[in-house]
Amino acid sequence: MRMAEKNKFQGEKQSSNAQKDPDDWVTKDEPSTGAQRSYLHTLATEAGEDVDENLTKGEASKKIEELQQKTGRGAKAK
Repeated sequence: MRMAEKNKFQGEKQSSNAQKDPDDWVTKDEPSTGAQRSYLHTLATEAGEDVDENLTKGEASKKIEELQQKTGRGAKAK
């Protein structure tokens, strides 16, 4: 497989994973990542909300989506 084809395939694979429901993630019950916690803090500050620091990866992902909608940030924001 040529490099361009490999990169395209990896990009498609990453895109499909990004669309996967957090409830279906194998790692959904693991602690949230540092990046998730940082972004949640930013979004929560903008939204004027408090966020639990002990969310799982799945919970953090759902809260990020919720706060993106509320603040108008992110790809899914309207």
